[in-house]
Amino acid sequence: MKVCPSCGRENAEDARFCSACGTRLDSETVSREERKVVTCLFCDLVGFTARAESLDPEDVRRVLQPYHARLRSELERFGGTVEKFIGDAVMAVFGAPVAHEDDPERAVRAALAIRDALAEEGELEVRIGITTGEALIALDARPETGEGMASGDVVNTAARLQTAASPGSILVDGTTYHATDRAIEYGETPPIEAKGKSMPIAAWEALRARARVGVERVGGAKLVGRERELTLLRETFGRVARERRPQLVTLVGVPGIGKSRLVFELFQTIERGDFGIVFWRRGGSLPYGDGVTFWALSEMVKAQAGILESDSPDQAGTRLREAVERYITEPADASWVERHLRPLAGLDAEEPSAGDRRGEAFAAWRRFLEALAEERPLVLVFEDLHWADDALLDFVDYLVEWASGVSILALCTARPELLSRRPEWGGGKVNSSTILLSPLSEAETSALVHALLGPQPSTPTYMHGSSSMQEATHSMRRSSRGC
Repeated sequence: MKVCPSCGRENAEDARFCSACGTRLDSETVSREERKVVTCLFCDLVGFTARAESLDPEDVRRVLQPYHARLRSELERFGGTVEKFIGDAVMAVFGAPVAHEDDPERAVRAALAIRDALAEEGELEVRIGITTGEALIALDARPETGEGMASGDVVNTAARLQTAASPGSILVDGTTYHATDRAIEYGETPPIEAKGKSMPIAAWEALRARARVGVERVGGAKLVGRERELTLLRETFGRVARERRPQLVTLVGVPGIGKSRLVFELFQTIERGDFGIVFWRRGGSLPYGDGVTFWALSEMVKAQAGILESDSPDQAGTRLREAVERYITEPADASWVERHLRPLAGLDAEEPSAGDRRGEAFAAWRRFLEALAEERPLVLVFEDLHWADDALLDFVDYLVEWASGVSILALCTARPELLSRRPEWGGGKVNSSTILLSPLSEAETSALVHALLGPQPSTPTYMHGSSSMQEATHSMRRSSRGC
């Protein structure tokens, strides 16, 4: 039988084309390959080889089957592809066959989830190595059948880091570290002297994910080409604070066009005290994971209550109760609001579903946010709303429509995909506006490049300087268009 390399269908021995998908089955068919930047993850059980030596083969399988299932579940939950299991070791690839802009962060978060889950169970311990770099990807490979998909030094280096990691630790290379250090907290570790490597490997130990609160520090160069949009944001918030009316503003544009920079500039204005004391709460929607329906709102509630990732359920419950009672003094109301905030604080697993129960939860959440805004103006930054579930979009719509007599600015950032999903987003509301960010003009792009690179030499290196400036300008123009 001939097995189709594309779909796996079994065909007759003399078949020239697959009967299911039409792929050519000749043995001379050249496999499809391409170079891609990927993140490789190697994970290995600590001390299991010695332990397996004294176990019956069936007992070994009884231990490894749930372990393999748990690893596959966590890796695929974060968007990775399991390439192979070799005994108690696993190799996974992030960025192939499907690439995401945050593949290194996905890989590290998956590793942290695996480490923490096994540590909680207390029976097994792992060491993990993660690297990011260019690899040759076999596009026709079928990892589910054990076929290798990625090859290159990035794979070998991940294996070397995994070997060098101490039990229960996660080591990453420099490329992965620099791509994720805003999202992941790292500890320093000495360079790794790895077998077969001519130079030591710079490595960092991933400790924990950073809390997704605050505001992304994206300043650096002076703001160019977005002055009108920033003025509109400032004037809108000034009107919200002055008239005590909620307002929804959505910044829409392709990646890299300046949405986060505008949010940062508004934050800087507020931090200078131009509008007095303001509550600023931020939350981002995630493109992966379980239980992330209201993740952005959950981050805001945790930040307001001061709940830390390291808090026990009892500590988190106490902080939440104190936060609610501080702003809602009526005991019955406070108890009702606290009960519905508990799932957002990670204290109850069950999230509100559709129907009356979700309607009551929405009302309780609105009551809490209104109570904050009665104390001082409130800015709620919902980032990456294009990844949000419909339930969160419904709540943002509901909040802006039904909140009244309070100063709440719901500031959202999203890619154009949001408007494809919800063409009516914000439509029909007098207190809603959408700002579509267009690419910078040639002159604005040139001005931004000058601000970033500084004055360029004229002579005798004029031609060289001009070429560098042109390359940078073209690169910035491509970025501003989302290319």
